[in-house]
This record gives sequence, C-alpha cells and structure tokens, in this order.
Amino acid sequence: MLDSCKLKSACNLPFICNKKINTAGTSNAEVPLADPGMYQLDITLRRGQSLAARDRGGTSDPYVKFKIGRKEVFRSKIIHKNLNPVWEEKACILVDHLREPLYIKVFDYDFGLQDDFMGSAFLDLAQLELNRPTDVTLTLKDPHYPDHDLGIILLSVILTPKEGESRDVQSSIHSFLHWRICEIKTMLMRKSWKRSSKELSENEVFGSYFSVKSVFLRTCGRPALPVLGFCRAELQSSYCQNAQFQTQSLRLSDLHRKSHLWRGIVSITLIEGRDLKAMDSNGLSDPYVKFRLGHQKYKSKIMPKTLNPQWREQFDFHLYEERGGIIDITAWDKDAGKRDDFIGRCQVDLSALSREQTHKLELQLEEGEGHLVLLVTLTASATVSISDLSVNSLEDQKEREEILKRYSPLRIFHNLKDVGFLQVKVIRAEGLMAADVTGKSDPFCVVELNNDRLLTHTVYKNLNPEWNKVFTFNIKDIHSVLEVTVYDEDRDRSADFLGKVAIPLLSIQNGEQKAYVLKNKQLTGPTKGVIYLEIDVIFNAVKASLRTLIPKEQKYIEEENRLSKQLLLRNFIRMKRCVMVLVNAAYYVNSCFDWDSPPRSLAAFVLFLFVVWNFELYMIPLVLLLLLTWNYFLIISGKDNRQRDTVVEDMLEDEEEEDDKDDKDSEKKGFINKIYAIQEVCVSVQNILDEVASFGERIKNTFNWTVPFLSWLAIVALCVLTVILYCIPLRYIVLVWGINKFTKKLRSPYAIDNNELLDFLSRVPSDVQVVQYQELKPDPSHSPYKRKKNNLG
Repeated sequence: MLDSCKLKSACNLPFICNKKINTAGTSNAEVPLADPGMYQLDITLRRGQSLAARDRGGTSDPYVKFKIGRKEVFRSKIIHKNLNPVWEEKACILVDHLREPLYIKVFDYDFGLQDDFMGSAFLDLAQLELNRPTDVTLTLKDPHYPDHDLGIILLSVILTPKEGESRDVQSSIHSFLHWRICEIKTMLMRKSWKRSSKELSENEVFGSYFSVKSVFLRTCGRPALPVLGFCRAELQSSYCQNAQFQTQSLRLSDLHRKSHLWRGIVSITLIEGRDLKAMDSNGLSDPYVKFRLGHQKYKSKIMPKTLNPQWREQFDFHLYEERGGIIDITAWDKDAGKRDDFIGRCQVDLSALSREQTHKLELQLEEGEGHLVLLVTLTASATVSISDLSVNSLEDQKEREEILKRYSPLRIFHNLKDVGFLQVKVIRAEGLMAADVTGKSDPFCVVELNNDRLLTHTVYKNLNPEWNKVFTFNIKDIHSVLEVTVYDEDRDRSADFLGKVAIPLLSIQNGEQKAYVLKNKQLTGPTKGVIYLEIDVIFNAVKASLRTLIPKEQKYIEEENRLSKQLLLRNFIRMKRCVMVLVNAAYYVNSCFDWDSPPRSLAAFVLFLFVVWNFELYMIPLVLLLLLTWNYFLIISGKDNRQRDTVVEDMLEDEEEEDDKDDKDSEKKGFINKIYAIQEVCVSVQNILDEVASFGERIKNTFNWTVPFLSWLAIVALCVLTVILYCIPLRYIVLVWGINKFTKKLRSPYAIDNNELLDFLSRVPSDVQVVQYQELKPDPSHSPYKRKKNNLG
C-alpha cells in the first residue's frame, strides 16, 4: 500500500508489462506498476449525519480516518462544532487485493488531549461492482457499546481494475515518466528535512531516466523513443531552471529555509482572567490557559481556587508565515485524578494586528463564560540565518566589525534583550550509528538555541556526512545551552535519533574547531559518532549580567514529565544529600555544645562570643564573599575540592532504557484512567524532589565556581551589598524596599513579578546538568581518517 500523496501521482499509471521496473536515483520507493490483481479505489467522503456529541457544548469536531489493514491511507479535514459535517473530499487509493476491508473510523478532535472515538464501520471491497459509482451509507458503531446510536457516514466509491490492455504503449510510457518527472521536481525543490537541491548533481537527476530508458527499450522497442526524448527534454529544462535558481544567492536563510526560519516574534503577556466559569463544587475553579500557534505550545501556571486569576506571565512564539497566523487559546480547570474541565476558548488573528506595537486584548471566551486579558506585540525577526561555509559573517572583516560594535561596552542600554551573537559551523560527523537495514544512515543535523531551531540538509547513505553549513543566532541569554542533535531521516515515519551534544555558551572557545562525542538522548553517556563544530560567541557582559536577574525564557517544545521509578529514586537521593548537609552541620554544632572535643568546643565558644558582640548586618554578605574567594584560590592553586557525583551519573544511565520507550496512541484508556490519580501524585512528588534538590545543588555550585561568570557576578553583587549594608542604616534599606514593593504596580501595572535571587540561581546548573553538559573526550581510534592512515602504514 502506498501513501496518498504518492498514489495521486501514480493513479493514471497503467499495466505495461509483467516485468518489474527498478529506477535509479534517490528514491527508495517502488514505482506502483499495475498488475491484474491491482485496483484503484476512488472515494468521495460526502458527509456525516447525527454524529455523537463528545464536547461539553453538545457538539464535536469530527474527522475521519480510512485504513486498510493496519495502515492509514487517508485522513479528512476537521469540521469544527458540527454533528452533521459536510466534507466533500476525494481520495485515490491503490489496492493490491480485495481481501482486506476498508475501515472507517471517526474521531472528535480535542486540542491538547487525546481525540475521542466517535464510532467506526467497514466497507467490504469484494462486494462492490467494478467500474460503477456506488453510494454507500455506513452506520457507525462502538464495539464496546454496540447498542449506542452514533450516526451515519455517506460515501461515494468507484472500484476500477488496473488492467491496461486498452492503453497504447506510448501513453503508458508517458504516464510513467511523467510520474518520475514530478517526483524529481519535488526532490529538487524540497526545502526542509531533505537535501537542499543544491546538493543534487546532474547524474542523480538523470539516473532514473537512463535506467528506465533501457528497460522500456528492451521491453517495448522503438515506439518508446519519441516519448523518451520528450521526457528527457523536460527533465533537462527542470534541472537547468533549478541550477539557475541556485546561483541567484549563496545564502539559504531567506529562500531555501522558509519552513523553519521564522519571520518575527509574537510576544504574549497573559495578564488576567475575569469572571470565569465555576467548574468545581465549591463555586470556584483552578484555571490555567493553553496557547498554540502551529506546532508551538505554551501552558500557563495553575491559579488555585479563583474565578479572577492574575497570571502576569510572558512568553514568545516565533512567527513563520509572512501573513501572520491564528493563536488558539483554551482555558481549563485543573482537576486532580481526572480529566481537566474545559472552561472556554478564543482565538487571536495575528494578521489583523499591526507590527512593532503592543495591543491590549480583552477576549470573550466562547463555549463558556468570562474574559482573558492579553498584551500582544509583533516584532520583526532577529538575526537568524543559514548559509554555506563559504558565506561566513565573522570572516568578512566589515561584518565582524559591525557585530563587535553592536555588542561593545558603549552600547549597554541599546536593546537590552539583544545580548550577543552566536555563529555555529556544522562541518561534518564521523562514525555515526547505522540506522537503516543497509548498514547506512541518512543523517541530518538540528541546531537549537532555546526556541530557535534550524536544520541542515540530509546526506543520504553515509555514516561520515559533511554538511559545511553556518548557522547564526541572536543570544538573548548568555546562560543558554546550544543543543546539536543528529537524526536519521525516514520517509515513512519520524526521524531516528543518532546522537546529541549540549554546549553551554559560556564554555565555548571561540574559533576553535572541536570534535564533540555524541551522547544519548539523556546526555548521560556516549553513543556512536563524533561531530565537528566551530563556534564563535560575541556578547556584551553588562547586558548579560542584567539579563541574569530576570526570568529565563521558557522552552515551548519540551517533553512532558512521565512517571519513572529510576527518576523518582534519583531525585529522592539528590534531595537526601542536600538535607544531609544540614543534618551533619547540626550534628557538628551539637557536638560543640556537648564538648565532645574540648579544644574545638572552646574555639567555637570564643568565636561565638566574638561574632555576637561585634555582629553587623553587612557581615552576612561579607562571609559569603570570603567563601567564594576562598574556593577561587583553592581552584587556581590546583586544590580543587569539587567532586563529580558518580551516583547521579550511574542513576542517569540506569533510567535510559525506560525513557527510550515511545508513547503510542491507544483507544483503550480504562486501565490508565484507574491509575491516573496515583500517577499524577507520584509525578508531582518526583518534580518537587527535583526542584528542592536542584535548588540546593545550585547554591553549592555557585560557591564552587562551576560557572565562573556567575560566581564573579555574585562577588560583584555581594561587594555592593556589603558596602550598602555598611554605609546605610538598615531602616533606610527596609524603607526603600517597602516603597518599591508598594508602588511597583502603580508604576507598571502589567509588570511580571519575579525574584532576582531565584532568577540568578536558575542560571546555575544543578549536578545533573553539570553531568549532561560535560564534554566527552573522543576516541582517536573511531576516526575513519585515522584508520585510513593506519592501513596505509
């Protein structure tokens, strides 16, 4: 069975001969030559009547899936809020036998949740009359509730045997080669997740032509020559047009990467909700809001027991379309132990908003009650681009000077969000894992910085690919982590993971080409392969320091937390280690009180009297400052007492097998619903343990100089705080603090509350992150170039 997009191109291809034609080229798909056992099934999905209501508003958002065997061959569009939908959609399907019935399943689309099953039916293809349009009415049933009336689906079908005796040879050849030309043209113009057309050579484009030509001449003789000549000319024209198009610009950022280069930023601030619908028995709700723009999603925090929540959360979406887009917004009530209740929905049409201007929107919730108040700002795209290795911004002296000038110390207060510039050269990879049955892979590379995500082209059938691409990003937070992931492209399913590296921007050495050992998905251990990168970072240190004290940018594409026995145990041990530090300190103090060691207790007693008698408030930051300084001198003198947590490393490796399992859709949710409440509680405990353990580890790593930039920033802040506390009486400091807190909402009504200390600590890596970001040393024996030299020797 073939997928629908290929079938539409191949439906007119008749039976030519009993010989199988193999085509050369980049496509691995077999050409669908008809044989006496093949049939063409033309389906027109007309409409549905009296379908089941699955939403709280008494409606549904139905769509239809068609399956033959276990493979989905067609899916209809979604008709929103309608129990009598009209589709009028057509599909063309090739069927190699009539033994398998056509299954029709209807679902209700639910944003953010699993789609609800609305009924199914099947059509016995063997009972259809050939070459005759047939109107079919199918009654939908649920196997678990056979007595329920779920409505009907109306179809029109035509079953045609694919027997080509009535077609002449030239028409057969022309149909087949026209299908091949369309495939090659599609390959030439493919823009994302495939090779760029620039990588296609003339031999690759005409390889299928020459192989097919030999087969046709051998089987069909001279009548094939005129059509073959015509098709060659058409291929030549397509190739020349593509080559001319490629020479117009060396840069790929605007022309060839539209699918994943964004055009602007949509900045959204969720202010509040007003008069929301009460969903709980106490007359209140626990509301939260979900936003979706294309594949980008964001979920707000939950505000417990209120109908007028105050969120004041800010986040950014990337805008990929020139004309804007539609932001889907849904409000939900959080219910522990069961499915969350739907409060209402609304939409924002970005094409109706002007750019470079903040819009205050009060949106009425549909299918519910209340309003949502938002601030929406559309801004132009920052510097994010892809180019070939020959087009390098930093190697152009003028461009380099402009970039250095943009981030010079003199431009501290110019665009505080623009902290720096990042350039990543993705050169090549060596010794990758073989993901295909042929012992090869089709690798491509994904480069991510926070929510910016760019891709290279695919290098087919190669374990040592060379990409030679340059990516540029704007840095909004110098504490961000650059993630480079290598995937194997698969035509019929999602890409296979081959390896990944995570590189903190502050650990990058400018202009140095380095070999990074690829790691597994959890970044806890090595996997097969090495990737060669050359990275340059230019940033303004003052801007970076100021941005450290505001909330981090939240990533909108993240895997949801799942219950994991290993992860729960790991987080418990991490938190236990932090708590044990305090317990051991308490034991030590108590031993001084008990005079277990008289000299130590005497020294502690004298120190206590001295400190209490002479204590001033400024001594608190002064002690922390001395601790930072002491650890710094230990490190530079070679007496580094920092210890890597081998327990955490071992446990991270143990949980790999469990996390590698993919989630699969299932229509049977009874067992899952029974354990849902327990699982949610366990996940919450697991996450709380992680947060508590990470908080303690971040404090420790601040004083351990794990990130020198942050430790130096802490020294500067503590110096300033010490001077302020020494020179200014405490009452004045408290007075200024209170005035600032009381007047903050008056001065800035939509200000987002934050804690500068917590924002600072959020940039410090926990012990788990330290292990994940740790660079592995490559094994020289894995390099194919090294092996070649050894073989020559």
